[in-house]
Amino acid sequence: MSARIIDGKAFAAEIRGRVGEEVARLKAEHGITPGLAVVLVGEDPASQVYVRSKGRHTIEAGMNSYEHKLPADTPEAELLALIERLNEDPAVHGILVQLPLPGHMDEAAVINAISPAKDVDGFHILNVGRLATGQKAMVPCTPLGCLMMLRDLHGDLSGMGAVVIGRSNIVGKPMAQLLLGDSCTVTIAHSRTRDLPGVVKRADIVVAAVGRPEMVKGEWIKPGATVIDVGINRIPAPEKGEGKTRLVGDVDFESAAKVAGAITPVPGGVGPMTIACLLANTLTACCRIHGLPEPEGLTA
Repeated sequence: MSARIIDGKAFAAEIRGRVGEEVARLKAEHGITPGLAVVLVGEDPASQVYVRSKGRHTIEAGMNSYEHKLPADTPEAELLALIERLNEDPAVHGILVQLPLPGHMDEAAVINAISPAKDVDGFHILNVGRLATGQKAMVPCTPLGCLMMLRDLHGDLSGMGAVVIGRSNIVGKPMAQLLLGDSCTVTIAHSRTRDLPGVVKRADIVVAAVGRPEMVKGEWIKPGATVIDVGINRIPAPEKGEGKTRLVGDVDFESAAKVAGAITPVPGGVGPMTIACLLANTLTACCRIHGLPEPEGLTA
């Protein structure tokens, strides 16, 4: 068996195209332009790359992009004051504070200062609670992207057995809630799960988000199962030359692809969907704030 490779890059481009069409319609019919504000504190190189990419895709989708870059030693009170101004700004429909924050800042306090209606990361405690209780919520972008890919592949997920490996607040827990919402039978596993290979072997859907390179082996996978690899790990690649590295997921792709029915690659799988879903969330937030119908197929 050779697995179908799920092309996250192509799917993300399709989502961004649909968002762009909806944004153009909002402008034409209602005179509204969705706006996304991204706040970066400090000089973290990876965060800077992400912020630039988010800004570029936001503009390409026809939205307004507002970037706020603050020094690493910015007092927490100053960041909270900026968030309050963005909460009150009618041109801003989505607010994202790039994580991680400098050590002197309380991430939970900062996240919960964002208006839940503009919390396009889906991290505010009210959105977490709404998702957990089946209410309308802003949903974290990476799990939303995973769910979209699964729905696109399978249609109805009802009754399927799913294992989520990882219990983070950003991916593992919300992913499990989303799968429950689609009537899957869900197990949350992690690095301390007893007989983890046996638990994974029973699943029709495996979502790996544990942060350990190539931890999930092909022999763990049920033949024909769908594997969604959220992991992004950089490991040495001596075959490329001294000091060179390469990206791998949490799944041993080569062995898993021989057993699975479908699998996401790393890179080019889940990663591109995260920014696409950020744009979708900004559009959704805009529609909700203005009391307009939400676009179909772009929310959970």
